[in-house]
Amino acid sequence: MSVPEGGSLTEGDLKRPMFELAWPIIVTELLQVAYNLADTVWLGRLSTDAVAAISLAFPLIFLLISVGGGFTVAGSTLVAQCTGAKSEGSAGTVAGQTLTFITIIAIVVGLIGFFATDAMLGILPSSPATAGQVIPLASAYMRVFFLGLPFLFGFFVFSALMRGYGNTRAPMVVMFISVLINVIIDPIFIFGFESNPLFGMLGLEGLEASLFAATSFLGYDVAGAAYATVLSRAVATVIGIYVIFGTSAGPDVQLSDFWPQFRYIKQIVSIGVPSAAEQSATALGFITLTAMVVTFKPEVVAAFGLGNRLTSLVFLPALGLGRATNTIVGQNLGAQKPERAESAVWLAAKVGASVMVVTGVLAYLLAEPVVSFFLPTGTESATQTIDLGVQYVRIRAFEFGFIGVLQVVLGAYRGAGNTKTALGFSLFALWLGRVPIVYLLSFQFGFAETGIWLGMAVGQILGAIAATAWFTRGTWKQSVISAEPSVT
Repeated sequence: MSVPEGGSLTEGDLKRPMFELAWPIIVTELLQVAYNLADTVWLGRLSTDAVAAISLAFPLIFLLISVGGGFTVAGSTLVAQCTGAKSEGSAGTVAGQTLTFITIIAIVVGLIGFFATDAMLGILPSSPATAGQVIPLASAYMRVFFLGLPFLFGFFVFSALMRGYGNTRAPMVVMFISVLINVIIDPIFIFGFESNPLFGMLGLEGLEASLFAATSFLGYDVAGAAYATVLSRAVATVIGIYVIFGTSAGPDVQLSDFWPQFRYIKQIVSIGVPSAAEQSATALGFITLTAMVVTFKPEVVAAFGLGNRLTSLVFLPALGLGRATNTIVGQNLGAQKPERAESAVWLAAKVGASVMVVTGVLAYLLAEPVVSFFLPTGTESATQTIDLGVQYVRIRAFEFGFIGVLQVVLGAYRGAGNTKTALGFSLFALWLGRVPIVYLLSFQFGFAETGIWLGMAVGQILGAIAATAWFTRGTWKQSVISAEPSVT
């Protein structure tokens, strides 16, 4: 199917098809965050250092996976525009070319990441406590993660291509299966069969003792979380490949579509490079921010990582609407309906802002019980981390309404294939907003860790205002495929 069940994306009322397209994306993103939250819950029961380790590892991992992520945007945009133009054959070819291209990238990037792990961690100016206690754990996690990178990229590509085609439910179902597997095996890979809190919670200490007697498995500590993620994503990738090849749920991809064809790869690169640069610049920005954060005590590092994971959870409605906007704009520009595309953007922006303001109020009110859930109380370190995390979430809550608008507008730029504009405003929000403001407030004006929390919020607010003002100029209303007949 090329449209959501609620109706056509290029004809009739917009509200229902937008909702039908967006809600599975939101659920899929929620399930995506569930991977990270599962790691945080179980690693929080291992130690505060374990939580801090994945806080350091994530921006470095994101730096490398952003390369492939940018090209999935290109695939999604081209499939959407070909589908809107009713060019099913080209949509299948674009899908095949994207899969081939990103698989090669995933293998190369994974190998680079594996061998460069220690070098990347070495660039972070850590405090003595962080260097001795946290860095080795982060290294172990990252090495496993990078070796499994092709499996992670596989699902990213499948999800992006299906989203461009207008089918967002299939990726949601596949993600649910993958997350379910991850939740089950995560504590086992981390703790093994001795002193595993999962068995204690379920009252299965006898079963745990029997399993330990049979296997002597003590788990892999922090690296176990990476093993669990890679294995569960491998399952998702295999299912995704079957959906594309063995069903009619997405673009009609033939084996011949995987043979490299320069004219398609050229467009994938043209659209994908700015998007990859955007994501890479974002990753570099977070590495820069992390480099500033790690100069503080481990409790601040852990609060920063935990707060980011929680705020990424509440951003899901905005992310879902942004990605739905990508597809709707792409299909309508492909169908030569730019005014309908613009109407969809303003509708999504209004909905996104409203939902995110409500979410921000709830995040502010519920910050303490939510943050406390992820760390056991009773130690001074955990208490400090919880207090800092609550402060972080409450300050970030004031930016949520702006994030709803920003994600939609950036999604519109990407759907139009105007990824250079999306790159520009992402750079503005991060490198002219967050990074310098965090530095000035924390290190020049004496706000310490509070300066970090404030800078993270203010940068995004500035980015939302600038991106929306530029959007009103209307210079984005042009289909990419109309300028390249070979793809249509």
